[in-house]
Formats: sequence, structure tokens, C-alpha cells
Amino acid sequence: MSNRAVLEVIALDAEDAVAAQAGGADRLELVTDMAADGLTPSRETFAAIRSAVDIPLRVMLRVADGFAAGDIDVLVGKAHEMREAGADAFVFGFLDQEGHADLVAVERLVAELDGCPWTFHRAIDRAADRDALRTQLAELPGLDTFLTAGSPAGVDSGIPTLVAEAARSGEPGYEAQVLVGGGLHLHHLPELRAAGIDAVHIGGAARPSGWSGPVDAAAVREWREALDA
Repeated sequence: MSNRAVLEVIALDAEDAVAAQAGGADRLELVTDMAADGLTPSRETFAAIRSAVDIPLRVMLRVADGFAAGDIDVLVGKAHEMREAGADAFVFGFLDQEGHADLVAVERLVAELDGCPWTFHRAIDRAADRDALRTQLAELPGLDTFLTAGSPAGVDSGIPTLVAEAARSGEPGYEAQVLVGGGLHLHHLPELRAAGIDAVHIGGAARPSGWSGPVDAAAVREWREALDA
């Protein structure tokens, strides 16, 4: 897998997870409640998915819709519970009211995760200053990925930003992998891949019948083949 692009798929349950792995997903993001844009799943759901597949899992740490952290103690409790259940990689990202990284919440979680890898998710797309946010977070242990569409409006609007940020790969604040997701379509892939972006994230695109239906292995396979082309 060393030089193939990473394909991450959202899974809500074990059925999704099995289909995503069968279609060629490299990694799953585990969430519940997509009506709230993805919250922390239950321990039971995590355990069922972990026993159903053998690819890496990243568990969402988020207790309310929006980009505010909410009750940090509740978040830390969820992280602790998931660590106890065997989770070893996570997804989270919070902003304060001014649109800066909520370092209090993020640092509390990072301390609880004790070195586990984590993704800062699409809160970056709502940040007052993307570059400043990256610089603020750069030294935090475990941060290895930014999930971003380049724009709050989605990848269609965000491609110039994504391409520009990919060109800065390796600079301070830009060491983490760019994982592109949020309104991503197959037709975006050639431009993103040409820019050196080597990780994508899909949710609805893996579900031909919408969020009420399961992940479809054939839909995932179509993305896998397009990425590998």
C-alpha cells in the first residue's frame, strides 16, 4: 500500500464496514448521526466494526453538531471509553467563537489520546485563518491528517486552496497529510492527484441510495479504481 492513494470511507455500522473493505477502502471513519454531520459512535458499534474488518479505523470525537467543542469533559470521557474499547486513531476538530482553533479542547483530547494518531477534520474549512490554524496545531502529538474540502462550500469551490496547500507540503504546519473530502466527486480526482494529493474521503458517494442506505462495495470499488488509475 506504500505508494497507493488512501481511500477513507465513512462507516455507520459493521455492514458498511464490510462493504467498504470489500470495495477497496484503506481506512474507515466511524461516526453516528449524519443528520448532525457525524458524532461519536457507541462503544458497541465500534466493537462490532472492529471485529468485522481488519483495516484501520478512525473514530469521530464529537458530541454536538457544529464546530464548537461543547462539554469538554464529555468529549474526554468519550475518548477514554473508546481507548478502553481498543480504538487507536481518532478524528476531531474544534473552533472558538472567533474561528480560531479551540486549543483548550484539542489539547485536552490530545493528552487523553496519549500519542494516538488523529485527523483534524473539516473545522479547518470554517477557520478564520487556515494557515494560522495549521501553525497553531503543528506541534501537537499525533496530528497526521487534515480532512478538508478547501472551502466550507465543498471541493468544487475549494480546489484552488487544496492545490496551493498541497504545494506547501513539508513546510512547517503543512507536514500532515491532506485528506480531501466534502462534496468530492470522481471528476475532481485527476486535478487533485496531479497536485500530489494522495488521500480522499467519501461518505455519500459510497451510498447510491443515500444516507438511509448502506455503503455499496461497487461504488467504493469505482473510487478505488479511479484513484489507482
